[in-house]
Amino acid sequence: MTILNLPFELQIGLRYTRAKRRGAERNRFISFISAISMAGIALGVAALIIVLSVMNGFQKEVRDRMLSVLSHIEVFGVGAPMQDWQAVAQQAQQNPKVIGAAPYVGAQAMLMRGDEVRGALIRGVDPQFEPKVSEIDRQMTAGHLSDLKPGEFGIVLGGELARSLGVIPGQKVTLIAPQGNVTPAGVIPRLKQFTLVGVFESGHYEYDSSLALIELSDAEKMFRQDGVTGIRLKTSDMQQAPQIAMELSRTLTGDLYLRDWSRQNRNWFAAVQVEKRMMFIILTLIVAVAAFNLVSTLVMTVTEKRADIAILRTLGASPRSIMKIFVVQGALIGLVGTALGVSFGCLIAWNIDVIVPAIEHVLHMQFLPRDIYFISSLPSDPHLSDIVAIGAISVVLSLLATLYPSWRASQVKPAEALRYE
Repeated sequence: MTILNLPFELQIGLRYTRAKRRGAERNRFISFISAISMAGIALGVAALIIVLSVMNGFQKEVRDRMLSVLSHIEVFGVGAPMQDWQAVAQQAQQNPKVIGAAPYVGAQAMLMRGDEVRGALIRGVDPQFEPKVSEIDRQMTAGHLSDLKPGEFGIVLGGELARSLGVIPGQKVTLIAPQGNVTPAGVIPRLKQFTLVGVFESGHYEYDSSLALIELSDAEKMFRQDGVTGIRLKTSDMQQAPQIAMELSRTLTGDLYLRDWSRQNRNWFAAVQVEKRMMFIILTLIVAVAAFNLVSTLVMTVTEKRADIAILRTLGASPRSIMKIFVVQGALIGLVGTALGVSFGCLIAWNIDVIVPAIEHVLHMQFLPRDIYFISSLPSDPHLSDIVAIGAISVVLSLLATLYPSWRASQVKPAEALRYE
């Protein structure tokens, strides 16, 4: 289709847009304001895409590190230990989306070495099955998970917990269980010395500073449990863990309770989502300010083109046609600005792992020092849904900004506009 076959409103709107860019001397200021409006939209859209991508990246990084220690789904007995965990694990793995299962004993205790005492979350694990549901064995900085042997009372600590206790592999640490021994003198806490056989670093401070692993049968003896606390499951898609947990709740038999990873950290994920929404709203205001700069640009254009508008009206153009001409002009600025912003934002978001190190190298500084932040690089995870939403909002705001100036153009009276021409 050639430009001659287009509606005349669109042809004139495109001509006005092109003309003001080449422009005569009297149009240069309007062209400058139009360029500023377009650049403002582009920068606002790009900033919104980059910031949301970085926030998604941080969320993904923390979530992945968290799930390297946690399981996707936990199944445990209500009010009593699970006696036949193998049968429950076999039932769970009949679901094709469940790709791993491992038993565990969970308890809280105190760890003591010398004068140092720390509270810890004790997890009894089977070294044979645990690698199927977590990545702790690959995160070991000293020793191996297989060094936990039944009856030898070995223990694996998170790196921060080991440093706070001042213990290194091969040394002893005392575990104080809350289940005490009843004696004539009263209840005495149960104490047992464990040998540190390994240290892991998950990159998540909460777990590195509080989690301790011991062998499954040793945990049952230490905490006087006749059976395991439950089983931990790994799914093929962690995003579908809540739906898979609902499916398992209908297929597993027995008095069981299921909990997926999103429920275990509900407050954290809710806070991240609220923060992301607020950041989206705040940065959208930048796009809105840039989009509504179109108002001043189009008002100045309408003032300049009053004679042209009057001539078009005398030739039979309706007020609606005049309005469409300036809507086309403003919408084109908004569309070009949005397209530039989306292109620039996506370019930065998808290459931030290269751009940021290059800037750090030039400035001889590190934005996220490794000794302060547990994430030392700037992650980015652009989502197509975010990019589409940002582009759509920018275009809609640009179109809204064209309505008032276009309406004013449609109200120009030909006789008054041509009086002094």
